[in-house]
Amino acid sequence: MFETVVVATDGSGSVSRAVHCAVDLAARFDATVHALYVVDATRLEALPARVQDDVRDALDEQGQEALSAVEAANDALADPVDLETAVLVGRPADRIVAFADDVDADAVAMGTRGRHGEHSFLLGSVAERVVRTCSRPVLTVRQLA
Repeated sequence: MFETVVVATDGSGSVSRAVHCAVDLAARFDATVHALYVVDATRLEALPARVQDDVRDALDEQGQEALSAVEAANDALADPVDLETAVLVGRPADRIVAFADDVDADAVAMGTRGRHGEHSFLLGSVAERVVRTCSRPVLTVRQLA
């Protein structure tokens, strides 16, 4: 039923529960997890050109840290699942949906609130857009208080 699960991460605390759910789902079905971090291109474009490279490097590093957390959650399992990671650049929701299509995902898992979730109502803007535009099932996981 599930062969490929995509989990989108931004490294925030609210995503950790989604990561655990995605890894658990994959373990139950012997599926592969594709962990994805998207560097938000709109954040880069809004900056002066002279600092864009430095900020991009910092965001890439943040992405690697977020993906390392997914790897750690997987490694903590008694029987880890196959895990692949990727860092992409673009509009996060668009890149998540396109990536899910590219890897022929059976499901996409993500947190309901990201780094900027305090300003959103119910779902974060990225999660809301992915739910609306993705042709694949999307599992949104809320962080418990």
